[in-house]
Amino acid sequence: MRFRRRRKVTLANIDYKDVELLRGFIDDRAKILPRRLTRLNTKQQRQVTKAIKRARSIALLPFTR
Repeated sequence: MRFRRRRKVTLANIDYKDVELLRGFIDDRAKILPRRLTRLNTKQQRQVTKAIKRARSIALLPFTR
């Protein structure tokens, strides 16, 4: 069985004010998508999660839909 090499997703700046970018990492029920679906590495996933939580706390993103 051959394994395919994963394509790296490059995110330069992950900012909590960039709501359009962050909406790509939450599902229709406003839950944060896991790494296996977002294809981010661990560090990027942590940054995205932290940015989503910050955006939620200042009401840029919803907690639920």
